[in-house]
Amino acid sequence: MAASSAAASAAPTDAGAGACNIAAVLPRMAAAAPERIALRCPGRHRNLHGFARYDLALTYAELDRRSDAIAAGLARCGIVRGMRTVVMVRPGPEFFLVMFALFKAGVVPVLVDPGIDKRALRQCLAEAEPHAFIGIPLAQTARVLLRWATSATIQITVGARLPWGGPTLAQVEAAGVGAASQLVATMPDEVAAILFTSGSTGVPKGVVYRHRHFVAQVDMLRDAFGMAAGGVDLPTFPPFALFDPALGLTGVIPDMDPTRPAKADPRRLHDAIARFGATQLFGSPALLKVLAAHGAPLPTIRTVTSAGAPVPAATVARMRELLPADAQVWTPYGATECLPVAAIESRELAATRAMTERGFGTCIGRPVAGNSVRLIQVTDAAIAGWDEAVEVADGEVGEITVAGPTATDAYFNRPEATALAKIAERTAAGTRIVHRMGDLAWRDGEGRLWFCGRKAHRVESGTGPLYTDQVEPIFDLHPEVRRTALVGVGRRGAQRPVLCVELEAGVDAARHWRRIEAELLELGGSHLRSAPVRTLLRHPRFPVDIRHNAKIGREALAAWAAKRLPRPA
Repeated sequence: MAASSAAASAAPTDAGAGACNIAAVLPRMAAAAPERIALRCPGRHRNLHGFARYDLALTYAELDRRSDAIAAGLARCGIVRGMRTVVMVRPGPEFFLVMFALFKAGVVPVLVDPGIDKRALRQCLAEAEPHAFIGIPLAQTARVLLRWATSATIQITVGARLPWGGPTLAQVEAAGVGAASQLVATMPDEVAAILFTSGSTGVPKGVVYRHRHFVAQVDMLRDAFGMAAGGVDLPTFPPFALFDPALGLTGVIPDMDPTRPAKADPRRLHDAIARFGATQLFGSPALLKVLAAHGAPLPTIRTVTSAGAPVPAATVARMRELLPADAQVWTPYGATECLPVAAIESRELAATRAMTERGFGTCIGRPVAGNSVRLIQVTDAAIAGWDEAVEVADGEVGEITVAGPTATDAYFNRPEATALAKIAERTAAGTRIVHRMGDLAWRDGEGRLWFCGRKAHRVESGTGPLYTDQVEPIFDLHPEVRRTALVGVGRRGAQRPVLCVELEAGVDAARHWRRIEAELLELGGSHLRSAPVRTLLRHPRFPVDIRHNAKIGREALAAWAAKRLPRPA
């Protein structure tokens, strides 16, 4: 795959100056701070203490130069602007080189969340209708054997070459060595990526990201959480590490399995933080729980952000004890379709904890600047235009809607899902899309939002609706309870509220369940919002999302509960 010198040095037809593109910062950083480390990744070798050597690193100059080479090489293989390309590459230098090469070239990466149910993976890849597939040998082999992404006619293998995997990434890069800048002039509304997530309800949907969405996210994250260039970040979810170079940060990819943060070794995390003086940390609630339980101080960390699922108040409180007094712990609220939406810092969150434990919901803070957040009456029906939506008053529970620079406007090849989640609103500047979060909340007099639960998980009983995050925190206070899940059994409007209970490890359920059940009923009966729950069922182990280890499979629990209860006469 040798490239001619003319081909290797050629730049794309349209210059990238002024491109709306998350990769546009790389040439600037390469010129301003060429030797600054953009990314550090753990290698295979370990030191005498058993910790990764982190001998894989990319400076900003290297990331810029090598991503240009890969983009040029991909073009020689036929992977060009606008083509949807599946990326299944483990977190490491190759992942980031490929991603920035695709962004520069205007190619559309298709990413699948590592927490996705493997049974849904084939359907997601089929929906994306990809033109190309870039993956490690294992992914390429699975593609052939399991007939993944059959529309992909171009393959690139990251690693050893396979008979069915096309050229290797090393060959692709070698073919583009010496290429000029490959940054094309992508437009704000041009599709930048399709992201499939481990959604909490139903088969994951492909969220269509446009280049303006990524650029806006970088700006909002920097402004909302003070992410200043020059800092060192430890992002424990690799896709979020893509923001680090765009923010001028050094990203240190931790030595852990990103799909199972609850199994992360806290000693390895501490080693990376201490060795490179990490100032920022991004982690799921499960990851923060690991660090909180480990209990070792984190003296260099100044900012912690956690997203993906609600963070237990006890975890946040413990993290605060381990951080410097002036450090901040942020729990931004949002979703893949729109992030960030709102945020609250740990000190204010601590002040709201008592209300959460009395059934008011979880305070998720105030909207991030730039977002228009409104609550509308709860309905499962589609709303075509904003003039059909009915806003609710402060103090009343409604569905969260967001209009703003990061609010995406469609799901790929899912028109029905798009219609249910998007509302068109006419404004003086034109028509904009309002995203329905599918979450319920109420707004207090200070403009703060109080999360009450997913709309799909509400229980519609004969006496009125019950919301998971207003009921469960009350029962979760019991010291022998690990977690609870409110589900509804029966037809909507006459559902029977049932509380599924998972006990703490080590509790002898055979001996103590009846006592615990009685104490839970007494506890719930003392609060208005939990009092209607009079049916409790003990479950041995909740089904949860493997990445967050917190998103409970409530649909499965509801079906389980229905089988355990006697049918009405």
